[in-house]
Amino acid sequence: MSPRRRRWKGRDVHGVFLLDKPTGISSNDALQRVKKIFFAAKAGHTGALDPLATGMLPLCFGEATKFSQFLLDSDKRYIVTAKLGERTDTSDSHGEIVQTRPVNVSDAELLIALDTFRGDTEQVPSMFSALKHEGKPLYWYARQGIFIDRPARPISVFELKLLSFDNDEVNLEIHVSKGTYIRTIVDDLGELLGCGAHVSMLRRIGVSAYPAERMMTFEQLEEIVEQANVDGVEPKELLDPLLMPLDSAVSHLPEANMNTESGDFILHGQPVVIPNTPESGLVRMTVGEDRVFIGVGAMDDQGRVAPKRVVNYETQAREPQ
Repeated sequence: MSPRRRRWKGRDVHGVFLLDKPTGISSNDALQRVKKIFFAAKAGHTGALDPLATGMLPLCFGEATKFSQFLLDSDKRYIVTAKLGERTDTSDSHGEIVQTRPVNVSDAELLIALDTFRGDTEQVPSMFSALKHEGKPLYWYARQGIFIDRPARPISVFELKLLSFDNDEVNLEIHVSKGTYIRTIVDDLGELLGCGAHVSMLRRIGVSAYPAERMMTFEQLEEIVEQANVDGVEPKELLDPLLMPLDSAVSHLPEANMNTESGDFILHGQPVVIPNTPESGLVRMTVGEDRVFIGVGAMDDQGRVAPKRVVNYETQAREPQ
């Protein structure tokens, strides 16, 4: 008896979609829903948003998943509402209130406290985070009542704006480095002010240099699918143009543009010498005058561009049977 042929599900689609995630849903559930709409064979998200949070969640499809790490490492921008007077075990409104204190905070005291968070500091991650300890996320231990000692990690707060302060609510816009927990900043702020605080609203408005106006909701995607059905065209004809390019996750890297011959060497794992490249670090590799993106390379100790992550264009060209 011949072995059963594996049924291939989904189509090869490549690029980055900017989802405007709604509240009340996990990042993975959001990913699976969009993956189904696109009928994509392969997809991954680029760093989880809490179920409470809304806003920009870049989703990588196909070959773009090879470059998702660069979005994990990028800076982020948020709008957050801090509710003063109540501290919760998760530092947000989804947790249990563990302490209530009166709010006696002046505008001047708030401004002084906020200033302590600007610049380069260190932060102890929340127990209710997805950071791994011995293969399990910290929130797993927290739900079992197990405390894990967490070392402080360096973070950067590039910008911190006070948008409004009304009674027991503080609205902030904050631009931070990778790995920064906004819930922890709000919890620390509450302790500094002596009244406690937790996140009651969190919206991510920026990841790297992605334009906020390109975000789309589930409802908008579903309307596009319905429109395709009305027009008698395949949904992919209207959906695929919504994707950001493969190299959008690495657009900040210096370019190493090469001819076709050098590009072939790179795609076969061979380093090449390319003029006008940096002495060290990562580069975004492109080929020809059309600057076709073929992956990310690293400068080696001989001044050559060595392939690190390359695009499989055979996968890109394949169509579902």
